[in-house]
Amino acid sequence: MRFLLAVIALLGSTNSVTAFAPINHHHHHPTQQINTALAAKGGKLSVRPIGIGSCAPSTVITNADMEAVHDTSDEWIRTRTGIEQRRVLVHEGTRKIIGTDGEETETPETLRTLGIEAAKNALEMAGKSPSDIDLVICATSSPDDLFGDAPSIASAIGIEAGKCVAFDLTAACSGFLFGIVTASQFLTNGASQNALVLGADALTRWVDWDDRNSCILFGDGAGAMVLTRSDENEGLTGSEDGFGILGYAMHSNGAGYKDLNCIYKGEPKKISTPGEGTVVEDGSYDSMGMNGRKVYSFATREVPTVLEEALEQAGISVDEVDHLLLHQANIRIMETVASRLGMPMEKVITNLSKYGNTSAASIPLALDEAVRSGRVKKGDVIACAGFGAGLSWGAAILKWG
Repeated sequence: MRFLLAVIALLGSTNSVTAFAPINHHHHHPTQQINTALAAKGGKLSVRPIGIGSCAPSTVITNADMEAVHDTSDEWIRTRTGIEQRRVLVHEGTRKIIGTDGEETETPETLRTLGIEAAKNALEMAGKSPSDIDLVICATSSPDDLFGDAPSIASAIGIEAGKCVAFDLTAACSGFLFGIVTASQFLTNGASQNALVLGADALTRWVDWDDRNSCILFGDGAGAMVLTRSDENEGLTGSEDGFGILGYAMHSNGAGYKDLNCIYKGEPKKISTPGEGTVVEDGSYDSMGMNGRKVYSFATREVPTVLEEALEQAGISVDEVDHLLLHQANIRIMETVASRLGMPMEKVITNLSKYGNTSAASIPLALDEAVRSGRVKKGDVIACAGFGAGLSWGAAILKWG
């Protein structure tokens, strides 16, 4: 269902969706696999990003803390990743919140509650009420509810039942970027007026904490963006043209799934059906598996290219970009991508050092801080790119506000 809704939105636009499949003409090898790469790209979309919000867990684990867990050091982690600490969801964790009556209370801290708070913050900045939202997409690979968190988040923030469609989208660390492009198709096509797109992940639940090379990388968090449909010339002034997404390009290639994954792992369970019984499975997932060198090579190769594709779709040059915002995976990846694009690091937005790799949450977490600090201003052009498991990667050129 998640995939079908996203495809309907994409196919409803005038932009392109392409499948590249090298065909094997040797019929005597019928079981040989075909590697299929998918791509979608397009130009200006009549939407505007008008609100951003985020929320991170209250528990902080620093690099110094990790020294007590593994044979590692703050210097070793920092110089190789750019990470100094990460936020994590803990077992039966709670967080303090201030109610409408001004009283402080404790509430459970889960991925869903992080998403709720991020959504409320984004709505407040956008000046929108829950009743204005008619589309909610939650980009996540680690929902609290296997069936999806978007509907329950929509309900929790006050969206009336039956007044909006809400669904999860899974594209790992590319999820938020894929989510805003998907939502923009619904808005541009006229199916929706205002969309709330969340990126929320808790990958610390799925890392192998006995593997020092991977457990140091990840943190948990949630971010949200409000997008609104732009009707031509409605309420626009000066240089505004109503286009908040100037161009985008998205790709995936399942041939690389083995380099970054979290695979289903069922445990046998025998049930006493007639005869010898039936062995079914109690479901679970293994820890995340990652080939760090191959993922690094993939990211530094593909991300500059997909950003150039998106810039071409937007019809602008690198020099016209005010900020570069990449999925917050590794500072070395950001440095390499910026260098290959010819952009100074001063233009790179990053908060990786404070949060680690928060997967689908990383782009909105970083953008929220940049907007609220005044670094990103209305009209600024932001080149965004996400990349990760799938393998998947994509870019979008945003004009803020």
